[in-house]
Amino acid sequence: MRTLKDAVVGENVKVKRLHGTGPVKRRIMDMGITKGVEIHIRKVAPLGDPMELNVRGYELSVRKADAEMIEIEE
Repeated sequence: MRTLKDAVVGENVKVKRLHGTGPVKRRIMDMGITKGVEIHIRKVAPLGDPMELNVRGYELSVRKADAEMIEIEE
């Protein structure tokens, strides 16, 4: 299983499945990250946290802990 945390800068990925439950999953979905959406990895902070993404035409920063709950297609 490959997660968003494993993606590298410059890569375009597609969300396969969201893990997690309750408010955490709801927060990820509220940010626009849902099954089937395309995500472009813009950059990663020097210490690896957070990741800067382009989702549905807007910029979004996601912590590695949240990125680990987002399964992407191989």
